Amino acid sequence: MSASFLKRFLIFALVWVALMAALLMAIKDKIALGAEAYLYGYPLVMMETTRLQSAKYIGPENQLRLVRQFPNAQFKDVVRPNVDTLYTTAFLSMKEGPWVFEMPANDKRYELMPFMDAWTNVFASPGTRTLGNQGASFLLVGPNWQGQVPKGMTILKSPTDMVWLIGRTQTNGTADFATVHELQNRLSLTKWQQLSDKLPARTDLQKLEPSNWQANPKPASPPVAQMKALSTPDFFNRLMQLMVNNPPASEDAPLLVRLAKLEIKPGQVVQLSWLNELSFSLGRWIANQRITKVLNTKPEAGVWSSPPLNLGRYGTDYNTRAAVAMVGLGANLPEDAMYPNTTRDQQGKALNGEHRYRVHFPANALPPVKAFWSITAYGADEFLIDNPLQRFALGDRDPLVFNADGSLDIWIQASPPDQKEAATNWLPVQRGSDFLLNARLYWPDDTALKGQWKMPAVERLNK
Repeated sequence: MSASFLKRFLIFALVWVALMAALLMAIKDKIALGAEAYLYGYPLVMMETTRLQSAKYIGPENQLRLVRQFPNAQFKDVVRPNVDTLYTTAFLSMKEGPWVFEMPANDKRYELMPFMDAWTNVFASPGTRTLGNQGASFLLVGPNWQGQVPKGMTILKSPTDMVWLIGRTQTNGTADFATVHELQNRLSLTKWQQLSDKLPARTDLQKLEPSNWQANPKPASPPVAQMKALSTPDFFNRLMQLMVNNPPASEDAPLLVRLAKLEIKPGQVVQLSWLNELSFSLGRWIANQRITKVLNTKPEAGVWSSPPLNLGRYGTDYNTRAAVAMVGLGANLPEDAMYPNTTRDQQGKALNGEHRYRVHFPANALPPVKAFWSITAYGADEFLIDNPLQRFALGDRDPLVFNADGSLDIWIQASPPDQKEAATNWLPVQRGSDFLLNARLYWPDDTALKGQWKMPAVERLNK
């Protein structure tokens, strides 16, 4: 082998290695971009998927949906359903508006009527915390609306065309349904005519009242499953089309610039090359694995986990926003509600109905709230646990029995406690089955928001 041939071969080899390194670096960058873009866009596509599902199986948009009863153990449509409030919800299109939403004065029950934009940010949260007991009339408008707000009305301007109202009214058990139904009936949603100086007349035609949580036969595939079934090109095509009427925030610009270099732009058809599709598909898989790992991280022994305090206003925290959209779409602002939860006892062992447990609140150390609190037990599948009492939660609205020193014990076990007083404070679970506990603090005090107060550890009472 001549020296000149060896020299040319080495040069060729070095060039080839350099090219392969550059190609791998480009693929690596595209995979990272695909992961970031997937997490960024997931909430918007999930909201649209949920909106379509709701219109198909629950009722048309632009109508108030009044949920009239609590879910039970047979309800399997939404994980961790609550038995603290009755819902008033609606998907709204700002292209069909503006809309007038009226909340009459209410001094009977705590209520919360948050409005969420298409990116799952809460842009308005009217209710007892923000309004007190007095009522209000709101003019709900889209991002491009211009006009004069009528006297006596407060404007709520959505940054996107799609809006989701997820209202909640405090409900003190099933015996309280009649009172809460009347409060729900007084809420109204009507279309506003811009040239009219008068408020529109109320109409029940824009209210939908299914007999229970599911008005029609159950859909074949829930939104989360539909999202998983989307191909990568379909996902990004939907995302780019949805961004036309649901524009991104200004702080999203750096990511959009990077996507534009690959000809991925709002309003345009996305045509991924085979290499880009492969890279983005790998990025999507990595993103899902990352979120799953975070969600399955075991908490420290005795520590209740709480969602981050940026819920409902995520900024550029795309990871948290996507994770919440996957497992808890419709989350409230922390100042409206906090959700400490745990799957572990004080020793760090999994909660299981084979054992007996106690949650002990010292005197003057109950959950610090300005509205109310509760603790709900869920099975490992995150649905309500069937039991003879049909008791799924306990809270400050129940006739709890306090100890002589003012402290409070909540007993969590499969069989009733021996003492009658303890049975009043009994939260049933299923023998031999894993379960989790989810506390809810409505209108939490600053001591809870700042972490100065924490839920007490779950104490195992038997080996």
